Amino acid sequence: MKKIQMVDLQGQYSKIKDVVDPSIQEVVDSAAFINGPKVHQFQKNLEDYLGVKHVIPCANGTDALQIAMMGLGLKPGDEVITADFTFAATVEVIALLQLTPVLVDVDPITFNIDIDAIEKAITPKTKAIVPVHLFGLAADMDALMDLAEKHNLYVIEDNAQGIGADYTHKDGSKTKTGAIGHVASTSFFPSKNLGCYGDGGAIFTNDDDLAHTIRGIVNHGMYKRYHHDVVGVNSRLDSIQAAVLDAKLPHLDTYNSTRRDAARKYTAIFKDHPKITTPSGRTACEGICNTCDCHVFHQYTLKLEGVDRDALVAHLQANNIPCGVYYPIPLHRQKAYVDERYNEADFEVTNELVTSVISLPMHTELDDEQIEFITSTILNFINSNS
Repeated sequence: MKKIQMVDLQGQYSKIKDVVDPSIQEVVDSAAFINGPKVHQFQKNLEDYLGVKHVIPCANGTDALQIAMMGLGLKPGDEVITADFTFAATVEVIALLQLTPVLVDVDPITFNIDIDAIEKAITPKTKAIVPVHLFGLAADMDALMDLAEKHNLYVIEDNAQGIGADYTHKDGSKTKTGAIGHVASTSFFPSKNLGCYGDGGAIFTNDDDLAHTIRGIVNHGMYKRYHHDVVGVNSRLDSIQAAVLDAKLPHLDTYNSTRRDAARKYTAIFKDHPKITTPSGRTACEGICNTCDCHVFHQYTLKLEGVDRDALVAHLQANNIPCGVYYPIPLHRQKAYVDERYNEADFEVTNELVTSVISLPMHTELDDEQIEFITSTILNFINSNS
């Protein structure tokens, strides 16, 4: 059996080397390293793939979130609601801009932001909601957009983990995540479903005026050289990363399908175990359906009950099986974001998840032998410690 990795980028690269290498070499030969033709080509191809009017590439996913908020003109003291159970970057940029983060609990089935909790948290100072398509599962965007319209709020999609997922609306139509809210951000960190070979990110929007503003922000506030019309930053996707991403973009749907297949295999083996809850698609789904395009399985995350999660982590590591705990400390308890406004009783689901979830290896190169070894090691541990 080949070595098990949490993410196997080397194996993935070996299959697309004949496309990636010439694409990178083309950039080197042209010396158009910043804002070159490869960046514009990737931008256009990603717009077509997502069905969104504007893609604005930038340096990384955290910048993308920050720039999206800057583009909306949010002011210090404005409240922005987001999920307590997610990576810190989502709340980090809110604080950096001197906005007021408002953390709320998540849904116990999807782990995505809880709609009822959002509504309870809305005040006259609330200006935006940031749903995270956590672990690759589309958040409840119809409900979020309805709530935003009702209260005149912006919706900023954090699509760092969900690129390529399809959201099915109430009328049966489908839209790619990242193309639904007023603006969206994503990360092209190497381990993402669509990852480059360094850092990268992008902002998406269908709003022409907002896109214009954001294009200035990412380039020092300039639309004309040395004319600074808005306060900006320096955040650009370099041409080599764009070349890699453009080479990988045609494979994204296959990558996501391969992840779903691996997820189904995991789930079939763990099915009906009383101490394991496997991930599913939307709330109404039974397991992972054959058309589970709402989930792209950036992570495959189990919820355990009556199992010593940390002991299981140690057991897996002892057997050379990598795993992840996303996320071990809720944001409302992180030193940087502690606030007397928060009540522990309002984070019941998050407080349970941080002690009970574990994410298994998930990538495009997983094979059946590896999945069998991972699952049998987990089941043997749980069953022998019951």
